[in-house]
Amino acid sequence: MKLTPSLLRNIQYMAIAALALLVTACGGTKETDEDEDKARVEKIRVAPIAKQTISNTFELTSTLEAQEEVYYAPASPGRIEKIRVNIGDHVRKGDLLVEMDQTQLQQARIQLKNLEVDMARFDTLIKTRSIPQQQYDQLKAQLEIARSNVDFLEQNSIMRAPFSGVVSGKFYQSGEMFSAAPNTPAGKAAVISLVQINPLKAVISISERMFPLIQNNMEVNIVTDIYPDKPFKGRINRIYPTIDPISRTFMVEVQVPNSDGLLRPGMFCRASINTGETEAIIVPSLAVLKVQGANDRYVFIEEGGTVKRVNVELGRRFDDKVELLSNGLKVGDHLVVSGQARLVDGVEVEVVN
Repeated sequence: MKLTPSLLRNIQYMAIAALALLVTACGGTKETDEDEDKARVEKIRVAPIAKQTISNTFELTSTLEAQEEVYYAPASPGRIEKIRVNIGDHVRKGDLLVEMDQTQLQQARIQLKNLEVDMARFDTLIKTRSIPQQQYDQLKAQLEIARSNVDFLEQNSIMRAPFSGVVSGKFYQSGEMFSAAPNTPAGKAAVISLVQINPLKAVISISERMFPLIQNNMEVNIVTDIYPDKPFKGRINRIYPTIDPISRTFMVEVQVPNSDGLLRPGMFCRASINTGETEAIIVPSLAVLKVQGANDRYVFIEEGGTVKRVNVELGRRFDDKVELLSNGLKVGDHLVVSGQARLVDGVEVEVVN
């Protein structure tokens, strides 16, 4: 086909017209999108925030421990003459547990007796000034050393129970040599181990915000999985003075009476502490959103047709509701309880309830 000047002009006019139509179409789409964005308003449901009076009862988990536990061993290696108890035996304070070889003890007693006889003679001689004072003082010092040596050997040759309890471990047999090398699960050297199981104790970790409410002698309800229908009454007898900067918790020690012997060290338990009544903000748990990939929580508050995001911390849970801890919330705020999944801070909303 031969392109004449008139044909070229026609082609140019058609191209210009097509371009104009394209620009007009694009402009119209943009305006339409903007109009749709302006017209789209998220529909939500809200509920007023109010405080409720709730019982300040906190349930925490712990493990029962022996009130006292000792890995009993003499101060130096030696032959074990006789172990007079077995695992599970109940002993009273002062009962004889282990007898070590007493050869050194007998020698020390004989030496002490001779020094006491010599000291009696020196007491008479010093009064008549028949011996020098220095000689008298030297013998007196030897006598004190001998008495101290006998006391030490008696404590380590005749081992008695330091408290009433139960024998929990026996690591040697009578006649064996005690080597003083670590030989127990705790990494200590011992002939036997002894635990006190009445009372027991439970060390509990509590949030730092509860620190002002916890006091010594406060009653604690203890429940175990073994006896779910039998609660045990304990009391706080020690509050640790520091707060862990990582977990933001502090420790308390609860003393649990165990006169009937039902409880044992190592049992899992739940401890409930009641600190009275308090007012708290309780909201539906569905109103609280979680930041993806983090543990941060937040809610939305409706104000004058827009929403505001408020970061919160979770307190206790009550079935399908949860306690909120935040300085950004106040009584009367309109909390978004439905339709908040697509909201962002500052977006316009319509309250439909």
